[in-house]
Amino acid sequence: MAQDPRFALQQFIASLERHFEAVSARRGDEDPAVEQAYYQLEDAFLNYEEALGEQFEEYLPISLTEEDND
Repeated sequence: MAQDPRFALQQFIASLERHFEAVSARRGDEDPAVEQAYYQLEDAFLNYEEALGEQFEEYLPISLTEEDND
């Protein structure tokens, strides 16, 4: 079951801010803080989208892309 959409939105916004802070303070090409912020942002996005879908049958006009690991 998805969480409350308002709470999910707040978490998504907070994740965007954490990601920005991590990127703007990056310490090298493979900074683990940036990678962690990326995955937290991805999770928050998916949680928000799921909450919208379950509560309102509404979806975001954006989607995540899959990485090719060839």
